[in-house]
Amino acid sequence: MEMTVDLFDSIINTSQDCVFWKDKNRRFLGVNQAFLDFYGFKSEDVLLGKNDEEMGWHSDPEPFKQDELRVLAGKSTYKVQGKCIIRGEERDIIASKRPLYNGDEIVGLVGSFVDITDVIRRKEKNDGSQVLYTIDKLRKYSFFDKIIDEISLEEILDPLTGILNRAYSMKFVRSLIAEKKPFTFSIIDLDNFKYINDTYGHKAGDKVLASVSKSLAEFTDGFALAGRFGGDELLLIDLKNITTSEKTAFFENLYGKSNTLRKEVFFENGAAFVTGTSGCASFPKDSDNFSDLFGLIDKMLYLGKNLGRNCYKVYEEEKHKYVEIRKIAKNGIFKNMYKLRTDIESETGFENKLTKVMPQISEILKVPDFYYVTSDGKMRAVLDKNFNADVSDLSEIMEEDLFSQGSLDLIKKHSPKFYKVLYEKGFESVLISRIRKKDKVKGYLICAVNRSLRIWQENEYAILYYLAELLSDDL
Repeated sequence: MEMTVDLFDSIINTSQDCVFWKDKNRRFLGVNQAFLDFYGFKSEDVLLGKNDEEMGWHSDPEPFKQDELRVLAGKSTYKVQGKCIIRGEERDIIASKRPLYNGDEIVGLVGSFVDITDVIRRKEKNDGSQVLYTIDKLRKYSFFDKIIDEISLEEILDPLTGILNRAYSMKFVRSLIAEKKPFTFSIIDLDNFKYINDTYGHKAGDKVLASVSKSLAEFTDGFALAGRFGGDELLLIDLKNITTSEKTAFFENLYGKSNTLRKEVFFENGAAFVTGTSGCASFPKDSDNFSDLFGLIDKMLYLGKNLGRNCYKVYEEEKHKYVEIRKIAKNGIFKNMYKLRTDIESETGFENKLTKVMPQISEILKVPDFYYVTSDGKMRAVLDKNFNADVSDLSEIMEEDLFSQGSLDLIKKHSPKFYKVLYEKGFESVLISRIRKKDKVKGYLICAVNRSLRIWQENEYAILYYLAELLSDDL
């Protein structure tokens, strides 16, 4: 049989090993499908022409670089163990590489690797004991029913969480697409997970992942399978909730009564209230192929994070078709600050300046109206000119320049007047900045939303504080 380009592509892309090839400058020329799935890439375009250091895959890139330089000098390597970073999680791999020749000249290298993280964890007895899917449960799905007698359960499940591992989550999704079976695909990112790891240790982080995974698997038992995509990101493949109304009702329950994505987890050295941000889309309603479908759920996850996390976003074509994530990402904090200053300087008078920046503040902080409090304790709105309320006890909670709360408990206790105003307007989360000139407090800026437990982001704190500074001479 003649080795054609199509035949070569077929062989490479059916391999379960991650295969790649590079030029003599160690820059990627191509990768196979297993490689793309492993890193979660839609296409190889994101890495073509780049080397490992530019991709940021290794906490210590030098050993990998030296290994490849030896290969480019003519020496093959076989099953060299190392570590790489996948979506924030460091994984253990074994890689083999050999030179690529054009005649007698070395023109590049070809390599392959496999993930052995789970094997190492089992050997070190660091894999936990949680198993959330039995063979009988997996048999209910045709994909697993066909293979479950040929492979072990350990090969299918993530050893830490007990749900599907990354590889079999992806294989299951692809099988549903091949069978043309409708399903909803979701990605769930645990909010501020790095803070939990840094504050309470990695054992605490592992407990959070195991706890959330257990609750997710139990809540969706019988109609969905959960998987671990990597790090603090989980996947959900739901065969029941396909329409927009069904998905919305499901997530309302998931974030509400299920005690899954809004729950307190206790550790030996403390406790953390854990929340998550989710994005979802459906096959074939929203997309009929894996690459685009994954792109949609990733886009929805990004939008959820941009809205303050601790929420879900369901893809709807009429709303989200033309949302461009790159434009959102490029609209950075310094650009926002520059525009705020320019708008402020173009107007005279405190209220005129707030009216001028209102569209930008609404877009950045995702608030329908914006509030300020004068030195006499009167709370007013930028858009609703008739609103005027006494919140003279607001100062009781403002020990620092910035204050935020995802609930109103502390405000209710210390500032009852302010609490009453927020409660009557249906607000549940607030972000406040003092307006002051040197040591004199001149007023406050307030962002408030009717969603509980909103997690305000650092860029939102910075924008509100910066605006307060710009207005300090006008109130």
